[in-house]
Amino acid sequence: VVLLAFYAGCEPSPPAVEMPQQAQALDSCVCARYAPAAVDILPLTGFIAAGPSGADSAIEAYVALLDAFDSQIKAPGSFRFELYACAQRSAEPKGKRVTIWPDVDLTDPVKNNDYWQDFFRAYRFELPCARSQGQSYILQVTCTCSMSQRLSAELALRPDR
Repeated sequence: VVLLAFYAGCEPSPPAVEMPQQAQALDSCVCARYAPAAVDILPLTGFIAAGPSGADSAIEAYVALLDAFDSQIKAPGSFRFELYACAQRSAEPKGKRVTIWPDVDLTDPVKNNDYWQDFFRAYRFELPCARSQGQSYILQVTCTCSMSQRLSAELALRPDR
């Protein structure tokens, strides 16, 4: 009876099964469908007073990443902002580049969450700059996503904003 009890014990567990390459590729392909497909600068974007005196200004930029169905999503990426003077009565409205800010890397989850505004479903950036009264500008954002995909958008900033 004792031998039967030891013999009927637990059998060793089977070795861990690794996913085949096809299954891993399919899994990454499924995740790719949820990746950003476009970037958009929300119309809330505009100039704000950055200092207590009001002499300094900044651009408060709201940027949304959109998936393939135009739903606003949160995703890792690196954002580059450029400000151009608006060329009046020209076929190419982007004139001379006025400012380029250092890239903002939001691949770290904590930093990404710091910039995320859940109410707007967009990222909020404060970009310090000097502003000329009456001058129109074009703000351009380029987002480099995790799969080396570059998405770009532009927004005209009018003097009254």
